[in-house]
Parts: sequence; structure tokens; C-alpha cells
Amino acid sequence: MTYQRYPIDIKAYTEQSQNAPCFICRIVTRDIIEPHTIIYEDDAAIVFFSKHQLLYGYTLVAPRQHREQVTGDFSLEEYVALQRLVYRVAEALRQEVPTERLYILSLGSQQGNRHMHWHLVPLPPGVPYQEQQLEALRLEKGELRIPDEEMAALAVRIRQRMERICA
Repeated sequence: MTYQRYPIDIKAYTEQSQNAPCFICRIVTRDIIEPHTIIYEDDAAIVFFSKHQLLYGYTLVAPRQHREQVTGDFSLEEYVALQRLVYRVAEALRQEVPTERLYILSLGSQQGNRHMHWHLVPLPPGVPYQEQQLEALRLEKGELRIPDEEMAALAVRIRQRMERICA
């Protein structure tokens, strides 16, 4: 299915990421106005769809506790456990959403979006090379508006696939 792209208010996005309370902590505590479809959560981590669906199935994986350094704020055991979860989510996502390449990135900085998280982004088959990689993740391209019901159904299917993947 093809979805229309809509512009993202990049100025508001930047302002919010730099000055608003941590959006991931607010999702964990359910203290956030705009809904995020949660795919999975346990005592250590939360998995949810990005509010800005730059590509269909764009997912975030984050520790529940506010941590800012991708490795430095974790023991080796904690980090490996989170990577096992990233693997399970990535495989489930790749199996459920047509994917030429699954991108896994840790973005954010001390200047904005400080709560560390991983972006899991399925690149659809057939995207021209010049529109792949970081170009596919540009906010300026706009976001896909996918009905909440469809995102909820996709979350269920991903969660079911995760249950069958041992890591």
C-alpha cells in the first residue's frame, strides 16, 4: 500500500527534542499527549513505532531507564541484553515488512533526544540507491500518515513474530 507524505514541522521538532521533557521517559510513564503504538515492553526496555513514520514500520527500541550514552551507561550484560532485543525486533520487523535492508542506528545527542535509543528502519525494496541510507531518513521528505488501526495491527504481528524468535 502507498501512503501520502506530509510535511514535518522541523522547527517544532527541533524545539521539542531540545527543550521538552524526555519523550521516551514520557512514553514509558504514559505521560505523553500524542499516542505512540507500543509493540513490546518489559522491565528493561520499550519498543514502539516512531511518531514520524519516514518509512513504513519505523521502530524505536529504548531502555526504560533514562540512559544517555549508547554504551557508557550500561554494563556489558545490560548492553548485550538490549542488543538481543534489538535483534528480535529487527528480525520480526524484517519478516513482517517488505525490506531490502534494515537500518539500525543510534541517533540523538546531548543537545537533543538525549535518552539513548535505537532506530530500526526497514528500507522497502526498489528504492533508488540515491534515495537510500541517510537520504531515506531525512525529515524534510515528510512522514507517512498511517491509520492508527493499521499501526496497531502491525504491532501485534511484529510482537507475535518476536515471540517465535529466540535470542
